[in-house]
Amino acid sequence: MGLFDKLRKAFSAPSQEEQVKEVEDKKKQDQPQEQDQNQAASDEVKSADKENENINQDDSTKSDQNDEETTEVTEESSDTSENNEDDAEENVTTEESSETDEEKQETTDEEPEEVSAPVEEKQETDEVKYDKGLAKSRNGFGAMLNSLLANFRHVDEDFFEELEERLIESDVGFETAIKISDELRQEVKLQNAKSSSAVSNVIIEKLVDLYEEEGKQEDNSLKVATEGPTVYLFVGVNGVGKTTTIGKLAHRYKTEGKKVMLAAADTFRAGAIEQLNEWGKRVGVTVVKKPEKSDPASVVFDAVDKAKKENYDILLVDTAGRLQNKVNLMNELKKIFKVISREIPQAPHEVLLALDATTGQNALSQAKQFKDVTNVTGIVLTKLDGTAKGGIVLAIRNELHLPVKLVGLGEKMDDLRDFNPKEYVIGLFKGLVTVDDK
Repeated sequence: MGLFDKLRKAFSAPSQEEQVKEVEDKKKQDQPQEQDQNQAASDEVKSADKENENINQDDSTKSDQNDEETTEVTEESSDTSENNEDDAEENVTTEESSETDEEKQETTDEEPEEVSAPVEEKQETDEVKYDKGLAKSRNGFGAMLNSLLANFRHVDEDFFEELEERLIESDVGFETAIKISDELRQEVKLQNAKSSSAVSNVIIEKLVDLYEEEGKQEDNSLKVATEGPTVYLFVGVNGVGKTTTIGKLAHRYKTEGKKVMLAAADTFRAGAIEQLNEWGKRVGVTVVKKPEKSDPASVVFDAVDKAKKENYDILLVDTAGRLQNKVNLMNELKKIFKVISREIPQAPHEVLLALDATTGQNALSQAKQFKDVTNVTGIVLTKLDGTAKGGIVLAIRNELHLPVKLVGLGEKMDDLRDFNPKEYVIGLFKGLVTVDDK
């Protein structure tokens, strides 16, 4: 059973008839309850009226008795009251003082609760994060399918040509779009898909099946060193969120109790060193840096040496991303690689390419170029929550055959999440698949 079949119910939308039936059933269930509540309220009002009537009668009787007692009060009782007035005042003063002391004691007891550390907000689950983060992509993809199916009465050759263009515009990739279109020609006939919802299901099913097939040997987890520091090398062009990703990942590891270090090896971009240094201060981790224009490899050497000597758990290395000069960039990265692997065998454990999801096909082009320049082991897809181009993940897997390791699903510190293939599929297609199409 494939991923599409396993997850079908999870991201299927109920039909309009089912929604109407559900509303009607709910109304039927609510009617008896409303009648019972109304009857109970009526009985309560009657009971209250009767009780008030009895109370009024009792008050009238008591009032008559009190009037009789008042006339029998003597001068002796009045004198006794005057003699005891001073004692009563002393007793009241003592009681008030006692109550004040008790109130002070209660205030003192509550103070530890007031100064205690605030309770941390509960983190949202991956399911919720992916659902929210992929809302724009899901809505955009659903609108694309609805528009396509509304324009065609028959699934003919013109339909498939238009489908290819729409899929490419949705950033699933050129090769993926062609492959899906070719396979659909046969699949639509085999499944005898005639209705628009049935054709839509087949399109999504083929996308999911292809996505699943390409990812069978894919490892989306981050590699960790068995001993010594774990080293992650980050690459990517300026402005994709690379430094922010490093800061958020440092925060995650610091929260887990690990000893974390950052290395500012992007020494040529103005402000890059200071930006990483600010993240280090914000998170509370060590930053190894040198003045601008310094040799990036020398910064990395100092960081690796310090990490080994002082038993750091994690070393995150920021690097330059000057794709406009591939030769210099390649030479620079080779030098950094040599320094790291000489000091720590098997390192760097990951070479993570940061891509901005909002750039769609441009991100795919950047990935291809960086893949030619260095040995990229995984993708960090940033700003996935701010784009309708979430289909880029399909293209990355199907065309680049690179695993997505981390995704940015918001601006908060904990919004950088490990990539979850299952939750991604649910988040992208939830509500777009119908059940039991005829």
